[in-house]
Amino acid sequence: MSVSSNRNIEKKKGGLFFQAGILTAAGMISRVIGLLYTSPQAAIIGDEGNGYYSAAYAIYTIILLISSYSIPSAMSKIISAKLAVGEFKNAHRIFKCALVYVSIIGALGAIFLYVGADFLAAGRSATVLRVFAPTIFLYGFLGVLRGYFQAHRTMIPTSVSQILEQIANALITISAALILTGIAGNEDPSKRAMYGAIGSAIGTGSGVLVALLFMLSVYSLNRERLKKDIRSDEHQELANKEIFRLIIMIVTPFLLSTFIYNLSTSLNSTLFSRILMHIRNIDESQVASMYGIFNRKSMAITNLPIAFASATAAAMIPEISALFAKKDTENTSTTVSKVTKVILLIAIPSAAGLLFLSKPIIMILFPQKSSLDEAALLLRCLSVTVVFYSLSTVSNAVLQGIGKVNVPVFNALIALVIQTLVLSVLLLNTPLTDVSLCVATIVYSLLMCILNSLSLKKYIVISNDIKKTYVLPIISSLVMGVASWGTYQLISFVFYIIKKNSFASTVEETVTFNEYLFSNYFVNLSATFISIIVAVVVYFVVLIASGGASEDELKRLPKGYKAVGLFKKLKLLR
Repeated sequence: MSVSSNRNIEKKKGGLFFQAGILTAAGMISRVIGLLYTSPQAAIIGDEGNGYYSAAYAIYTIILLISSYSIPSAMSKIISAKLAVGEFKNAHRIFKCALVYVSIIGALGAIFLYVGADFLAAGRSATVLRVFAPTIFLYGFLGVLRGYFQAHRTMIPTSVSQILEQIANALITISAALILTGIAGNEDPSKRAMYGAIGSAIGTGSGVLVALLFMLSVYSLNRERLKKDIRSDEHQELANKEIFRLIIMIVTPFLLSTFIYNLSTSLNSTLFSRILMHIRNIDESQVASMYGIFNRKSMAITNLPIAFASATAAAMIPEISALFAKKDTENTSTTVSKVTKVILLIAIPSAAGLLFLSKPIIMILFPQKSSLDEAALLLRCLSVTVVFYSLSTVSNAVLQGIGKVNVPVFNALIALVIQTLVLSVLLLNTPLTDVSLCVATIVYSLLMCILNSLSLKKYIVISNDIKKTYVLPIISSLVMGVASWGTYQLISFVFYIIKKNSFASTVEETVTFNEYLFSNYFVNLSATFISIIVAVVVYFVVLIASGGASEDELKRLPKGYKAVGLFKKLKLLR
């Protein structure tokens, strides 16, 4: 897995979109693994345990964001700019100084998290939070290594490490949760839930450790090739003092932007818990359960399609930075326009799919009947955020890539203040509970989308065809959603009728259609699977027939070349 070989592959297979496709595939696989293990995890630790874990994880994420989470993007920007002009020595010196930087910041973050857990989190979540402390320290090194290889325009090491991280996370999370809940016993349900959440936190740290070991092995394999590039470089070396100043000047806005961009999750968790517990006098276990349903079920599902935008944004930063460093504004604008179109071709139908098939999807992944309706309602509410977050993630990356790293910080801060006010008003003055979290999330993602878009127009001229980029994909997605919902209802009802007529003695006459679906996992799974296939076919048929996507645009999608070949065989494309 060498840097040089991957450069050749990148040139042959389409540059940005090829690398984004690799990272997207890894991101999607990782998210799918994450969803798959979240279901048995929820069954083991329950909604209450999920609530404790989610609240602790939200705080852990904030500390991680401050210390090292944005390091891959920041490093890829700094180093790719040096590589673009052949400064291999300075690129490698920046890499080594970055390792020193994250070791200091990571250690401080880990200590702060452990010592300040009781102040940062409420109740049992504080105990869970302390378990995350070692992960804060380890993640910085992983981030620097990922950013270093991304700057070399190869996403393969990062992609493989993400998959390995998620596999280890899944296996150890489930194992540790089972072991610790067994130790806790059944006498105290809240204690059992807390122990299960601790097991989940151990799984998160183990995944990061496995990914770090893999990235170290990749660096070791590429070390001689990297040294060869360094020996050929005759540029003047930067002093360590100058490098650290550069890292701080670039990394700090990245960290602040990502910190504020994601602070909404932690802030919402804290406001939600404290207002409901201390002002509305709702029991801690009930509050934890509601937040667990929102965060670990509904929000977790919406994060799956957003992974595509996140992967494309990560691949875009070094590309945009290199183009901008060469003052190639025309190609910079063209790249942004193409990426935006591709993002929306996936984000819009994904949002429609979650809207129309929310309950069947929840029934597959989280079949706990007690929270099924609530989780499905929250997922329907959150479906629109897939589009908003996808667009804002890309615009965030572009602004950072062109050097306007402070702009997303101010935009995120404005959005954060407004969404916090909205959430506080809803929790204090209405009977809404977890639905208020959905409203706040929608407000925040929409504001980020609008503010980033307005900011971007000041620096880059982006010409998107409104009809082809927005209108036609939306119409195609709505037609797709109706078709998928109708298909699901039809297939499910056929199964129901066949079951009642063929096995009348085993199916009570009083069993309703909905009760039958609740009790028959296979029927729901089969109907949903067929409905999704129908949805994909209908979406692309309507999209292509209406002129919403050209052959070149379809080829930029993951597995786009194969899809285009199929469409041509079916006479959808000429």
